Amino acid sequence: MTFFPEFLINMSEYLSTTTAIIEQAQTLEKTLPIRNEACRSLFFFHENPTPKVCLFFHGFTAGPYQFQPIAQALFAAGYNVLVPLQPGHGIAGSWDSGNPPPLPTESEVYQEFALSWLEVAQNLGDEIIVGGLSSGGTLAAWLSVEHPQEVAKALIFAPYLGGNNELVDFAVEILPIYYEWPNKDNPGNNGYQGFRFPALRLFLGMGEYILEKIKDIQPSPMFIISSESDKAVDVKEINTLFASLVKQQPKSWYYRFDQVFEIPHTMMTEVEGNKYQNLLITIAQAYLESEITWDELLKVGYYMLQGRTFEKAAQELNLQERVSPEISVLLAIMDNREVIKRVGSRE
Repeated sequence: MTFFPEFLINMSEYLSTTTAIIEQAQTLEKTLPIRNEACRSLFFFHENPTPKVCLFFHGFTAGPYQFQPIAQALFAAGYNVLVPLQPGHGIAGSWDSGNPPPLPTESEVYQEFALSWLEVAQNLGDEIIVGGLSSGGTLAAWLSVEHPQEVAKALIFAPYLGGNNELVDFAVEILPIYYEWPNKDNPGNNGYQGFRFPALRLFLGMGEYILEKIKDIQPSPMFIISSESDKAVDVKEINTLFASLVKQQPKSWYYRFDQVFEIPHTMMTEVEGNKYQNLLITIAQAYLESEITWDELLKVGYYMLQGRTFEKAAQELNLQERVSPEISVLLAIMDNREVIKRVGSRE
């Protein structure tokens, strides 16, 4: 009988917390004022704390709208989900080269923001999953490296560790010029149309820090997802990140969408150009609901190449209790050469 009153107190605290999160975000966004409704923070809360809570960080100059589809899917699957508007983003104004948007130029601003929301998320469930797109992916990776005991897993979408053009990287590092996005007029772009390079520069430094530190520590497990059609990020640095990551944290995965999918850097939504939005969501959720290593995943794929069904392969490898059936979707689109190279040579 003593547990019942305690349960009521905990539930009361939880409901007060979720209400306060929403109200405080609304109050802050009224004072900005907000650029448009798509830039408002997104919260998907169940009536009770959930086993898993997702905290997502949107991309540079964009807004929470980028994570609405995956947030809705994960909420339907039983997760609490938070997508807060980042500092300096989503503010109404006539921004241009003479009056650039007020984006932070110090990494500490983003890091303190991420840590404060990590603390908030810890009140909403048992395990915290972080994730992000582009610079938001870099921020999520930083949290996973700095606070692995508090982050259960991370979904890292097209992380910005550096651009795919050395000249552009040099310009970002040195020049204070204003840059306007080539896709600024796309219907899915509800964020800023441009920015000054110093506002992006800090993420190059954060990326360098992550690449160096991950060599010596065991971070949280991460699933890195990128695309061959992405013209914004440096795939060599993403490959370097995963090579170090999987040595330190074997439960990390990496998938790069083939060019045939034509998935752009803004990969989170169909309206921003990803016709395979639901496929992206499926493989991300499969990772969250599986507890197997990269080598075990490839081994399942190898057994399937030999003619076994997914169910038979999982059974023979004694993985039935640790895998989501949806990883068969990921294995179906993976490059068979990677599976054979990594597993076949050891068989």
